[in-house]
Amino acid sequence: MFERAATRITCWTGSSKAFGTAFAIILIWGITGPLFKYSDTWQLVINTGTTIITFLMVFLIQKSQNKDSKAIQLKLNELIAASRYASNRMVDIEDLTEDELDVLHRYYQTLSDMAENEHDIHESHSIDSAVKLQHRKVEKRRKNKLADSEDKIDEHEKQQIASLGDVSGARPAGLP
Repeated sequence: MFERAATRITCWTGSSKAFGTAFAIILIWGITGPLFKYSDTWQLVINTGTTIITFLMVFLIQKSQNKDSKAIQLKLNELIAASRYASNRMVDIEDLTEDELDVLHRYYQTLSDMAENEHDIHESHSIDSAVKLQHRKVEKRRKNKLADSEDKIDEHEKQQIASLGDVSGARPAGLP
């Protein structure tokens, strides 16, 4: 019963009607000031009323935020579980301490930096795959550089051989 009432109240208090009602109460209170000669009682009425309402709303808003947060976490957990590329380590991270979340944040910052270096954020899907992929890319680049340098050496050797003459027996120019 409290659940339904809390949901209805939080929905209503976030509406335009609620704002209009609150504004009207303040307006009526302000207009009645001269009628009550701006007495201490007149001021106490608005102060007490707003304090009570604020006090109760804090708990209703917190309850609503807790419920929304839990629903969002469950939806995210479902997406993580359904994705074959996502790291299942992310399920239930909301139970971690602030320090543990900071460590995870640094890991994902590293992941972001690695993706930035590749100019394509779609290259990696998790910390694990990002590290493996980064190692493969570095190894591939190293091999490509090695192959490029070997190709340059082969091209240089071919030029030297050509300058000595072709294999058909013709002598290079300038030799007796």
